[in-house]
Amino acid sequence: MKSRSFSVGRRLRRLWRREDGVASIELAFCLPVLLMLFMASMEAGLFMVRSAMLDRGLDIAIRDYRLGHMRSMDAEQIRNRVCQFTLAVADCKNNLKVWIEPVNTSTTPWTLPSRFDPRTGQLRVFCGDRNDPLVSPIPGTVPDEAHDQNRIMLIRVCALEDPIFPSTSFSMRLTQDSATGKYELASATVVVTEPI
Repeated sequence: MKSRSFSVGRRLRRLWRREDGVASIELAFCLPVLLMLFMASMEAGLFMVRSAMLDRGLDIAIRDYRLGHMRSMDAEQIRNRVCQFTLAVADCKNNLKVWIEPVNTSTTPWTLPSRFDPRTGQLRVFCGDRNDPLVSPIPGTVPDEAHDQNRIMLIRVCALEDPIFPSTSFSMRLTQDSATGKYELASATVVVTEPI
């Protein structure tokens, strides 16, 4: 019995002195950092793809309006056109919100409608909560043929998207909806409403 416990103790000492498993310690320290870097890169890449596709979709929709392929400019037509060319936004027709607002050209310099919320003193997420119903543009801001011809209109589109890895530092720095934790994809352009 004594020789058996002695051989077990000797084996444990020999195992304790071995150095061939030391690399696993560095791996245990470095792997979380490397994984966070990889996940943040994936998140940033997907964000850039979605953002570029949303910008492209809005540009094509406005180009169609300028070329006369759209009879009038309203939120529903713009949403349908943008979603037709934006493949990376999930459930685009229900998720995309469109605002059409006139730019005040009576003052110099021109003033754009602001995203600044005077009540809270912060920039607001104009997408709102994803669970809210899709709101139509603010009354009076959709150009009609009689009143708003030759007006400069600011068009904003926005969608809320799920981050792949919400705990990465890149995801945490994005403008997020406080209710759902989704980040905001937004694009804006300016167009002059031409007489038809």
